[in-house]
Amino acid sequence: MEKALRLDLRTQVLGHDPKGRTSWQVVQTPAAWPAEQTALLLCDVWDLHWSRGANERLAPLLPRMGQVVRVARSLGVRIVHAPSDTMAFYEGMPARQRVQAAKSVEPPTPAEREDPPQPVDASDSGTDTGEPTWHKAWSRQHPAIHIDQERDGISDQGREVYSFLRGEGRNRLLIMGVHTNMCVLNRSFAIKQMVKWGMEVALLGDLTDTMYNPARSPYVSHEEGTRLVVEYIEKFWCATALSEDVLRSAD
Repeated sequence: MEKALRLDLRTQVLGHDPKGRTSWQVVQTPAAWPAEQTALLLCDVWDLHWSRGANERLAPLLPRMGQVVRVARSLGVRIVHAPSDTMAFYEGMPARQRVQAAKSVEPPTPAEREDPPQPVDASDSGTDTGEPTWHKAWSRQHPAIHIDQERDGISDQGREVYSFLRGEGRNRLLIMGVHTNMCVLNRSFAIKQMVKWGMEVALLGDLTDTMYNPARSPYVSHEEGTRLVVEYIEKFWCATALSEDVLRSAD
């Protein structure tokens, strides 16, 4: 029997309320993604971030991330680890070589997409713990996330990831990691580019975080800022799902 991820995909569309006023309405759609056509990508789940707040918020997500990776892998989902700017650490490892050896697949012309401004102001780099400047603090993916060298892939390049997945007949991509308003949207392997290349993408909305300082617009809590960015993605880029969807798919 073919294994599948049973997802409750959430998007938002413009509609009208009972009084005829324009409003955003949540649409939840049950979906079964065949495991053999699906990949799960971890975006920039680094071993160390330059922002103390970012490290503190990632820590409680790591056990659940690891659990989701194990279950998805057991179902036949391809796991792709994408810790940007750390490929030197993985040079020569089988999971890195597996992606590098994949036959190049030319992506289609990127589709035109509306790209409205995000709902949170992260022009100060988004730290809420007072660090003055950005610097590279990471050297690898966080060791709490196991990499199966016999089955997984490692890459931080969008064209490599696209070729690796499409060469295997995988056209559906789940994404989790950090940070939603920055890397998860904008990396070459992440939401915007993969959507433009025609992949069906969904964000695991409970396994992500933003870089946002509540001292900036819209002047809400960090948690509310993350929720606003997740809703922005549901409106303009792709569906979201929950980690529980993946875990219950193994039942």
